[in-house]
Amino acid sequence: MDGDEVNIRMENLLKVFKEDTREIVALKGFSLDVVDGELVCLLGPSGCGKTTVLRIAAGLETKSGGHVSVSGEEVSGAGPNRGVVFQEFALFPWRTVRKNIEFGLEIKKMSADEREAISSKYIDLVNLEGFENVHPQKLSGGMKQRVGIARALANDPAVLLMDEPFGALDAQTRNLMQKELLRIWSATKKTVLFVTHSVDEAVFLADRIVVMTARPGMVKKIISVALPRPRERTSADFITIRSEVLQVLEAEFKKTMMREMSDGGVEHKA
Repeated sequence: MDGDEVNIRMENLLKVFKEDTREIVALKGFSLDVVDGELVCLLGPSGCGKTTVLRIAAGLETKSGGHVSVSGEEVSGAGPNRGVVFQEFALFPWRTVRKNIEFGLEIKKMSADEREAISSKYIDLVNLEGFENVHPQKLSGGMKQRVGIARALANDPAVLLMDEPFGALDAQTRNLMQKELLRIWSATKKTVLFVTHSVDEAVFLADRIVVMTARPGMVKKIISVALPRPRERTSADFITIRSEVLQVLEAEFKKTMMREMSDGGVEHKA
């Protein structure tokens, strides 16, 4: 990574949530650099702050301390240099596939011809030709998420922030969408920060896996995945890395369980 351009830089992030009369420290001392064109997965026990990290990077959540920058610019709110893909699809049901993809371009006041040229490019990229005028309720879950990815990419962001985008899909569709993401990532060369609960998904997708500690979330260990793509999930090398990640996670899961017991079963989902 030495000498590579850093696209996302997070330094000593602190996030404190206030609930009634108590404060919950979700993140403390979280630091991470993601370089240009890299695909990095965030992994950790429930409540460790994975989604909070992503939302702070997206400008959708305020930080309590530390610094976050994207392409050298301090993050102070949502911006066009970051595309966000959510688990819930977040499509407008009254807009067609094309009109959903063009939403951000309309905000930029692009002409109809410009919008159509850009939306057509990304409709082709995500293999949705022939569905341009279809509304979301008539699409499968995988197709809806392709629309979400195309909409995020249409603004030509520097980075793509993905919050468990395939978590709501069935196992077969999820595996297919992981392959689709790698194809799209290879074609666009975007920097991707990807939140997941799945060890298998992280090993299949990532250049590096960032394993977070139990709350308060910080970096426990960063594991490089130096396997050629496409990756075979049943290969010995894949299984070795998967086992290493699971070992690191086990200790943090135990900490989470102990904290839940001491808190009387109350857990803050960050």
